[in-house]
Amino acid sequence: MAATVTEFHYGAVTPVAAYLMACLGSALGLRCTVRSLRRGDRGRRNGWLSLAAVSLGCGIWTMHFIAMMGFRAEGSDIAYDTRLTVLSLLVAIAVTAVGVFLVGYLGSRPKVLTAAGVFTGLGVAAMHYIGMAAMTVHGSIDYAAPTVALSVLIAVVAATAALWAAVTVRGLWASLGASLVMGVAVTGMHYTGMAAVSVHVDASGGSYVQSSVDQIAFLLTMVAGPVVMLVVAATVVMFDPDLVLGDDRVPTLGADAVPAARGGYGERTSTGNGSAHRYR
Repeated sequence: MAATVTEFHYGAVTPVAAYLMACLGSALGLRCTVRSLRRGDRGRRNGWLSLAAVSLGCGIWTMHFIAMMGFRAEGSDIAYDTRLTVLSLLVAIAVTAVGVFLVGYLGSRPKVLTAAGVFTGLGVAAMHYIGMAAMTVHGSIDYAAPTVALSVLIAVVAATAALWAAVTVRGLWASLGASLVMGVAVTGMHYTGMAAVSVHVDASGGSYVQSSVDQIAFLLTMVAGPVVMLVVAATVVMFDPDLVLGDDRVPTLGADAVPAARGGYGERTSTGNGSAHRYR
């Protein structure tokens, strides 16, 4: 029989907490990407881009599973497969890393941004549905295909916007504003995907009272690691005074950006006799 499902078992607590984690991950990812674009050696750039990917991936993943704490299906316990849950975290970090490194090195040219956004968005959607596949109920879980497609589209658009903002938005307050918007997009993708879910409880085994203690304990344990990573990333950003003060004087990586000899970026300028490069 079809079970009554809810995403808000604890009221506004889980969606608000999930949104804040999405905003935190987005903000840290944007700030770390900005730092990677400043002049420096390749190793430092890779380090900042890696931290940006971990921040974004952990923020998105943590948002998903905090939101899942509020999910209930009447008449069924809910459990999670540990391996698939960990796999969903690794997928989230991996796909955001691909997107961040693409725009971090190649800029925000339309082809690059489109490819990076589509790949990352599909990966974020895959993370969501792998996390859902890790969930087991006393029955079966079905999905409404049109709503699933809409959630994937939202994920692609959100990922593209995030990557564009990562290499375009300048200044501390602008980055914070962009992270608030990204938080809406990411959590919107999650709850759109969850709107596609229907649970059919197997009545042959008899009905029983749902218990959430084990589920909450498992999710809190799994979320603890990514939250620690976000705290570490926040600490690193806090000790970078240029980022805190909003001194983001870095070149825009677009169609006119060219690599400088020592890992920086410059602007292409024209002269009467041809073209010349001016580096900052």
